[in-house]
Amino acid sequence: MTNISELDLQNLRHLIGGFDTTHCKMQEYSKAASDTQIKQFFEKGAKSAMENKQQLMKFLN
Repeated sequence: MTNISELDLQNLRHLIGGFDTTHCKMQEYSKAASDTQIKQFFEKGAKSAMENKQQLMKFLN
């Protein structure tokens, strides 16, 4: 594994936290939506945010 600077770790933490927050919000918006297309839009956004978070987490392994 390559050494990651403290600044890079802070940036990763910030990005991971942002994607986690986005995932949670998108899930809640999806649950609250009554229109099928809007529900799917938010579900897709939640899935994308989770995938991005997981990709970033790989840098910490």
